Amino acid sequence: MNAPIVITMGDPSGVGAEVSVKALAESGEAFRKQTIVIGDRDTMERAVAACGVDLPVIGPEASGDGIRVDHVEVEGLPGRFGVLDPSCGEAAFRYIDRATTACLEGRAGCIVTAPINKEALNSAGHHYDGHTGMLAHLTGSGSSWMLLASERLNVIHTSTHVSLKDAIGRATTERVLETIRIGHAHFQRMGVEAPRIAVAGINPHCGENGLFGREDDEQIAPAVEAARAEGIDATGPISADTVYHRAYQGAFDLVIAQYHDQGHIPIKLVAFDSAVNVSLGLPIRRCSVDHGTAFDIAGTGKANHVNMLSALSYANRMMDAAG
Repeated sequence: MNAPIVITMGDPSGVGAEVSVKALAESGEAFRKQTIVIGDRDTMERAVAACGVDLPVIGPEASGDGIRVDHVEVEGLPGRFGVLDPSCGEAAFRYIDRATTACLEGRAGCIVTAPINKEALNSAGHHYDGHTGMLAHLTGSGSSWMLLASERLNVIHTSTHVSLKDAIGRATTERVLETIRIGHAHFQRMGVEAPRIAVAGINPHCGENGLFGREDDEQIAPAVEAARAEGIDATGPISADTVYHRAYQGAFDLVIAQYHDQGHIPIKLVAFDSAVNVSLGLPIRRCSVDHGTAFDIAGTGKANHVNMLSALSYANRMMDAAG
């Protein structure tokens, strides 16, 4: 692995530094040498102390073993965990901006993002709905997609952070078809030769022939037919109250969810601590933990780092798949 994985530390007041420290401490020296945290050195040193990790915080080019940190100077950081502060939102943005530039220039191979706080981000003047929209803007991408990946259930979303009313309008035939294509291409890159894709319906029982709405017949079904005409193994629309169980039991490799909660709820039920958030449709590789900043426990050393380990493992898989 030539280009390193970069971890963006996330909000300096949250648990991002702690879960990064714990995960890197368990990952072995060889992996640590290929991984750089982009963030605040002081925050990382406080996290090392809070977690009781016996590793020094060192620079990105330093020799020897340690937690490699590319320090980004941001004025006004509160210097303590668990507070909502605009300076932390500014810092989180700058970490992501630097990591994105490194990936676009080929100096990094994949970004793994620790959690940010959307309120802090917006109070700093960066008006995004989260990482995915920010990365789409920073990379000049017209669209992006959120994949939640776990061992037995994988879900890609037609839309995410919009109202349910808007989500129904966004589930056009064109968008659903493109979502199927994006998911199919990703799974092929990850080594699944012929991904089996299930497409969830929007309405209860997929509308039951118009009894509960016509969206599934008029918007979703044509997208599935078009995908099948392209040689993609797509099935649907399938009622959302059964499709996730079928996928979890092994019938499908990927489910297309039509809106945020339709995809997030089943994933968080079966893989709350291990699911990885993956951004697709971007010119860079990015995955993330699927949890928040947890201000209430930040700085205590209690944050669970299992999700960060899963994200780092998925990043490794994406790097290997890219050759």
